Amino acid sequence: MYALVVGISYKTAPVEVRERFAFGTEDLPRALPRLGREFGGAAILSTCNRTEVYVTASQALTDARPVLRVLAELKGACGPRIDASYMYNGSEAARHLFRVAAGVESMVLGEAEILGQVRTAFAAAMAAGTSDPLLSRLFRSAIRVGRRARSQTNISRHAVSVSSTAVSLARRTLGDLASRTVLVVSAGEAGKLTARNLAERGASRILVTSRTFDRAVQLAADLGGTAVPFEGLGEALARSDIIITSTGAPSFLIGPELMGEVVAQRDARPLLLIDIAVPRDVDPAVRELPHVHLYDIDDLRAVSEENLEARQREVEKVEALVEEEMVRFSEWWRSRGVIPTVAALRERAEQIRREEVARTLRRLPDLSEEERRRVEAMASAIVKKLLHAPIVYLKSSGDAERHTSALRELFDLNRPATEE
Repeated sequence: MYALVVGISYKTAPVEVRERFAFGTEDLPRALPRLGREFGGAAILSTCNRTEVYVTASQALTDARPVLRVLAELKGACGPRIDASYMYNGSEAARHLFRVAAGVESMVLGEAEILGQVRTAFAAAMAAGTSDPLLSRLFRSAIRVGRRARSQTNISRHAVSVSSTAVSLARRTLGDLASRTVLVVSAGEAGKLTARNLAERGASRILVTSRTFDRAVQLAADLGGTAVPFEGLGEALARSDIIITSTGAPSFLIGPELMGEVVAQRDARPLLLIDIAVPRDVDPAVRELPHVHLYDIDDLRAVSEENLEARQREVEKVEALVEEEMVRFSEWWRSRGVIPTVAALRERAEQIRREEVARTLRRLPDLSEEERRRVEAMASAIVKKLLHAPIVYLKSSGDAERHTSALRELFDLNRPATEE
């Protein structure tokens, strides 16, 4: 049995190709059984940056086209070109999934979401009945190495996106976000995502303002916040702890005079401004005011790049964890291949033991029940000790196939155990 992965990702295909082959949760109950009937075991890992099909087969496959064909049929689309896809077989398929789960194959290095997505893919395969023992071991091992990468290294501990960097700065500046109020000033997508992330991290209240009040109402509804009139900007600033602004205005909306009035109303409470706008919405002169912390888009990028360098320094540690897991997986795979031979050897030895003990006990009819049990125990102990070393060697051997074949021939294990 062999594992195979065929996929497309941000490294090989543009978003207009990836989106055609994305699988939602609702698609998997139909897609997985089809793949299972075609190949064997099957699992689908689908995210915004990748779609990967994991299948098992009785022999190693050298051509991705059969999997791509089924993928195209499932999505009702022309399949991705061979040069837009990739394929890994056997141990390389395992190593690839381990690296994916650990976050080193992600567009955002070390991002945390992928580990949950690997879990979801495995759970869907289990629910569909397409996770055979090989895929089950493969995904369980990947989840383990993904957890270790995040608990034993710093691969995920430095924010690298604009929104995650903003949240990290908010926590660093203000501490616990549970009682904080966020003001969103006509934010674009980056500002909207930042506000949503702050809310998910515990910010208790979101206010939204815009020159167009209808837009503020719509954005507030999207964020679960409250719209406030733009004319009340100063009052909203004074009520807030975190301000996110990205209006596209041609000049500064918030200057030192306005902020000076705001600071005077805040009783020395710290105020964080995150200005994602280009041109900037906040006059950099407000940095001179007490208890005001201002970060513009360049500040966020500088922190993000610094954090990315910190994450990149962790990659070597993560790769070492991946290789540790590869050793464990390879040992399991080798041992799995010798299990039938080990079982046959034990059964043949046990058959001989039973026959010889029975013959001996027939010749010694005067033995007590206790003495008979001792003879049985002695014979069992001899068998176990004789078989222990060769079985351990067979399971750990780098050439298990050759040694398995020799063992079956030496002990005539291809003959049925009951045959005289």
